[in-house]
Amino acid sequence: MTDSDTPERVVGGVAGKVAGRLKETAGSVIGDEELAREGRLQNAEAEAEREAEQRRAEAREAESEAQLQAEKAATEAERESLRTEITQQDREAAAEADRRRAETDAESRASAEAARAKAGEEARESLADASERGAEQARIAEARDAVELEREARVAEARADSIDPEEAA
Repeated sequence: MTDSDTPERVVGGVAGKVAGRLKETAGSVIGDEELAREGRLQNAEAEAEREAEQRRAEAREAESEAQLQAEKAATEAERESLRTEITQQDREAAAEADRRRAETDAESRASAEAARAKAGEEARESLADASERGAEQARIAEARDAVELEREARVAEARADSIDPEEAA
C-alpha cells in the first residue's frame, strides 16, 4: 500500500495514534510488514508527541508555579520590608516623643528650679533688707539713747554745778 521511498506525513495526537494502530493492524492482517512497521512508528511518534506535549504542559505548569512562588516570595519580602520600615518609623516616633517629653520635663524642672532660686534670692534680699532696717533702727535707737544720755549728763552736770559751784570753776 505504501511506497517506502515516499515519506508519509505522520498525524500526531489521538488521530495519529488511531491511524498508527489501524496501519499496524492492517499490515499484520494482510502481511505487509512495511505497513505494520509504519503503523508502529506512527503510533510511537504519536505517543512520543503526546508525552512531549504532556512534558511541555508540565514544564509550563512548573514554570507558572515557580513564577507564582517567586512572586509570593517577593511579596512576602516586600511585606516584611514594609513591616520593618513601619516598625522603624514607630520606634523613631516613640524616640522623638520620648525626647520631646524629656525636653519638656527638663524645661519644667529648669523653670521650677529658676523659680525656687528666684524665690530664695528674693527671700534673702527681703531678709537682708529687714536686717538692714533692723540695724538702722538699732543705730537710730542707739543715737537717741546717746543723745538722751548726753542730755542727762548735761542736766546732771548742771545740777552738780549748782550744788557745788566751786568745782565747776
